[in-house]
Amino acid sequence: MTLDTQARPKDRGRHGGGSGRGGGDTEPGAPRPKRRILRWSATTLAFVILGTAGAGYLYYEHLNANIKKAERNLGDSDVPEATPNAAGQTPLNILMIGSDSRNTAKDLKLGGSKADVGRPPLADVQMLLHVSADRSNMSVVSLPRDTMIPIPRCTTAEKKYEALSLAMANESLGRGGPGCTVATWQKLARIHIDHFMMVDFSGVVDMADAIGGVPVCVKQNVYSHTSDGHGSGLKLEAGTHPVKGEQALQWLRTRYGFEDGTDIGRTHAQHMYMNSMVRQLRANATLGNPTEMRRLAEAATKALTVDEGLGTVKKLYDLAGELQKVPTKRITMTTLPTVQWSQDHNRLVPDPEDADQLLSMVRDDRPLDGRGAKHRTEQKVKAPSTPAGTLAVQVRNGTGTTTEAPTPQRASTVTQVLRGKGFTRAEADITAATGAKTLLLYPSADLEGDAQAVAKALGVPLGQVHRSTDVSGVTLVVGADWRTGDAYPKSKSADKAPSTAAVLPGDKEDACMEVQKGFTW
Repeated sequence: MTLDTQARPKDRGRHGGGSGRGGGDTEPGAPRPKRRILRWSATTLAFVILGTAGAGYLYYEHLNANIKKAERNLGDSDVPEATPNAAGQTPLNILMIGSDSRNTAKDLKLGGSKADVGRPPLADVQMLLHVSADRSNMSVVSLPRDTMIPIPRCTTAEKKYEALSLAMANESLGRGGPGCTVATWQKLARIHIDHFMMVDFSGVVDMADAIGGVPVCVKQNVYSHTSDGHGSGLKLEAGTHPVKGEQALQWLRTRYGFEDGTDIGRTHAQHMYMNSMVRQLRANATLGNPTEMRRLAEAATKALTVDEGLGTVKKLYDLAGELQKVPTKRITMTTLPTVQWSQDHNRLVPDPEDADQLLSMVRDDRPLDGRGAKHRTEQKVKAPSTPAGTLAVQVRNGTGTTTEAPTPQRASTVTQVLRGKGFTRAEADITAATGAKTLLLYPSADLEGDAQAVAKALGVPLGQVHRSTDVSGVTLVVGADWRTGDAYPKSKSADKAPSTAAVLPGDKEDACMEVQKGFTW
């Protein structure tokens, strides 16, 4: 997927990024008995690309050499991997990144100007794919590129990029590479990212051509073009049409022309494309022609930049096998809920409540579709290793939001509450903090039971106790959900994604994009 070139001249995120699709031409009819046919199906953009990589038996080492690799995490800290459930199964988190790089002749021809050559790329498409521990469902969370979020310090062998307190989400890629985008997501979501996959403009076109056309729908005639030359150039009549190649790229880049003309509408169009592609490939994708398989495998592996953990065809294909276990109807596409940050309606910040609810469900491995899949078991209770009276606890005030200032002296107030419960070494910490939810953080496994004891004393759910290398001891971050009062407020766990996340189920076949006023013909 990629985004467009439509924003204002001063907009640092003005250019569209690419994210690819992989797939193959379909052959009708049953497989011929004397001919081995590799059948594969795709669950998401990632799986389409991965499925084509399954042709690796043709010339395995050559395809391995095609795959570009980069460091997974360039941030100063990491997030611990998810704890396995009672059956020993672990969730899988993959970050899909669409780069708007214009640093090849092919990418430049597809969008942008010569002035863009050599500039740092922008991560104009960012989607977190969360595959449940039991592989029964998949949640996809898109981050609109115009969202303003903190970007952590990122370090490469050549340069150190200092942290930014607030910046456009897509800037992370230009601060050392995809490993900085991973670090940014981990800071935002407090979710361990296992792998990333990144593609650019030309990768989108190559993969879309390989698929042979994906059906998309518009409610009215649409032409994404403005009088001053902005827009993706997409021109379609009302109804359902298969798009491929450059026209598929236009669909995925269109902002001016869909819904309200913002990046949020564009993410919705991208979700529709992905779901449609998944259904089509699962129903029809059969590759039996070795020449076609070779061509598709070349295109797919050349389009990819991945972390070292996915750096071979075998690893990609093994991952594809995990992804294909998820039924199409259990794929849930969402967009991170946001609110307007400034007078510019394109500048957004995560919604303090709904965004945290969505990300909390992903962290807890709870399905977003509300279809009653098994939730992960409650976090295991561990015995504290330190008596309450001798346990040092730092208390931080994280009650500020995008619309409200922090509650004055909140850390001091809650410190007194803790001391009254026997934690006499609790101290208020002036370190700046923010958070929609109150959290108990601890740096090492030996302190988990101690952090749980603090949580239990305050009534904070154990699901809000997390290991973090950003703290040196047991640390209580009083969040925006506890701005007043001595007792932590009780809340009911959500059983499905908030409506503001614009949920699109994978099996919804009648989805159709609303066309923005002024862009019909």
